[in-house]
Amino acid sequence: MLLGSQLRRLREARGITREAAGYSIRASESKISRMELGRVSFKTRDVEDLLTLYGVDEEAERESLLSLAREANVAGWWHSYTDVLPSWFPTYVGLEGAAHLIRVYEVQFVHGLLQTEEYARAVVRRGMKGASSADVERRVALRLERQKHLLADDPDGAPEFHIVLDEAALRRPYGDREVMRGQLKHLIEVSERPNVRLQIMPFGLGGHSGESGAFTLLSFPESDLSDVVYVEQLTSALYLDKREDVIQYEQALKELQQDSPGPAESRDILRGILQLT
Repeated sequence: MLLGSQLRRLREARGITREAAGYSIRASESKISRMELGRVSFKTRDVEDLLTLYGVDEEAERESLLSLAREANVAGWWHSYTDVLPSWFPTYVGLEGAAHLIRVYEVQFVHGLLQTEEYARAVVRRGMKGASSADVERRVALRLERQKHLLADDPDGAPEFHIVLDEAALRRPYGDREVMRGQLKHLIEVSERPNVRLQIMPFGLGGHSGESGAFTLLSFPESDLSDVVYVEQLTSALYLDKREDVIQYEQALKELQQDSPGPAESRDILRGILQLT
């Protein structure tokens, strides 16, 4: 998806149609469309020819994009879990793992990267009614595997994680009392990590800019790669990378951060809820 969006921007900047781009690599217009949406694999020769057509002559820029093409064709560790994942989610896991900054607003439950094993199991069971115990455990295992990068012993190599968590997610029980207490304690502990900024959106605020629901903003270390907004739906997900879309979500998150208590005050909110749980 990242490579495809880069190729699309390069093509549009040169005023080249998808039809012309397809002709240059002996492919159809629809093939170019699928490439730009990240829905097909990439042949290195095709990417080389497209970069030449788009006037990308600088060696470092070409190599950066060709390297991305090679990486795009390598199956990630998460592909072994595709049997228990919805079709749209492996793409997100790959993007999440590549991001150096993850910004989130969550309202339904604690975000997957911050869930304890017991809480994650309760969430998965609720969401996968009728699933076998083995499938539930595989989903939980995937969630814990995703957390390893964020919660690594060396925080310098971990991504920055900024989250605004709606108080509703903390009040909605998943599992029994001990599961919720363990989850709250974990949030307090994790929120003190240098790469994690956790803010709680309290009930008392009323309406706010997150009224449309949960979303995630992913930013990448390569400066020429666009941010991606991830919005999950019941039967699919949206991946938005157009600048005008990203700006609106960035502004919404900025307002959520400004309206919410800071990290220290948010820890006090967590401690208060823990005392009542």
